Amino acid sequence: MFERFTAAARQVVVGAQEQARLLGHNHIGTEHLLLGLFGDSASVAARVLTGLGVERDHILEGVAEHIGPSQPDAQALATLGIDLDEVRRKAEEAFGPGALGRTRRRGKVTGHVPFTPRAKKVLELSLRESLRMKHRWIGPEHVLLALLREGQGVAAVLLSERGVTHVAVEERVVEALAAGTR
Repeated sequence: MFERFTAAARQVVVGAQEQARLLGHNHIGTEHLLLGLFGDSASVAARVLTGLGVERDHILEGVAEHIGPSQPDAQALATLGIDLDEVRRKAEEAFGPGALGRTRRRGKVTGHVPFTPRAKKVLELSLRESLRMKHRWIGPEHVLLALLREGQGVAAVLLSERGVTHVAVEERVVEALAAGTR
């Protein structure tokens, strides 16, 4: 399947990995693939998204609202009676502002970051979207359509909250490709 990915589509996957690491997430989810689509502002997918009023910063805010930078860790600590915000406050009180910032950087996610089952499904669906459109390649536009087709991941929820539908995206993708832009 990846052999059909254009260089731009491969860059979306690389961008998704980078976004997951930057956000401190230990997985690559649909939300990271969506953020990866903004890596090349000239791509059909990025132009369609911005044309529909979806901006990268809005998606980042939505990701923070839906899953946060390290929600599982904070929740796990909370079950033990540890208030992470209070720990941060006390650490900064004792050691100065940004004391935990240095630790956070050291704790940055490195090495292999696995795809979630939904993100894997999106990559599979991008092939189906390409075949359905009778294309021989998989581009960022197919990944975008697949994010919407999957319908349940964080990316689909964020796009839906912003009124973005598969039908609207497909219409714009078809128009852009017919105009000869890729």
